[in-house]
Amino acid sequence: MRDLDETDLEILQLLVSDARRPYSDIADVVGLSAPAVSDRVARLQEMGVINRFTLDVDRSQLWGGIPVLITLDVSSTGSSVGSIKEQLLDDGAVEHVFTTAEADLVIYARVQDNDIAGWLTDTLDEGAFDDFEVKLLAGVDWSPNLGGTEFALTCAQCGNTVDSEGTSTRIDGELYQFCCPSCESRFTEKYNRLQQEAE
Repeated sequence: MRDLDETDLEILQLLVSDARRPYSDIADVVGLSAPAVSDRVARLQEMGVINRFTLDVDRSQLWGGIPVLITLDVSSTGSSVGSIKEQLLDDGAVEHVFTTAEADLVIYARVQDNDIAGWLTDTLDEGAFDDFEVKLLAGVDWSPNLGGTEFALTCAQCGNTVDSEGTSTRIDGELYQFCCPSCESRFTEKYNRLQQEAE
C-alpha cells in the first residue's frame, strides 16, 4: 500500500472547493496528467478517504424556514444516537447533525415555524430526547478546508497509524486498513469467528 502524499492532499483540496472540477484542470495545478489524477481519485475512493461527491446547496434560496441550531440532550432510555441521527437527516428541514463527546446532538435546521418542540416531537420517536436548547442563527457560512491535515489511516485491528508497510482488504463489501499483515490476519479471523457465532 503506497503512502498518501502532498499531491493527494492538494487534489482533495481542489475537489473540496469544486467537486465538478475537471481532472484536466486539477492535473494542470498538481503537475500530473489527467489519467494520473483520475487514478489517484479512484484510489482515494477505494481507501475510503473520499466517500462521495456532493453539492453545497444554499437552502435559504430554495426553502423558507427559520435557521436554528438545536442542541438535543439524547435520552439514555430512548432510541440510539444513530437512530435519532437517521430520523433527523431524513427530515427535509435538517442540513447537518453533529455528535458531541457527551453524546448530545447538535442540529442545524431550517424549521418552518417557531414550534421547535412540536417539530422535534413529530420528527423523532417518543422519548428520544430529554431536553433541548435552541439558538436562532443570523447566518451560516461553510468553508471546507484541508489546511493542516495529515493523512492518518488507522489500523482496524490495533488502532496504530497505517504507513507504507500497511495492507488493506475488503470484507463483505467494506474496506479495512491494517498496519501490518498480522493485524489483517487477526482481524479477519476474529471477523469470521464472530460471523460464524452469529449464524
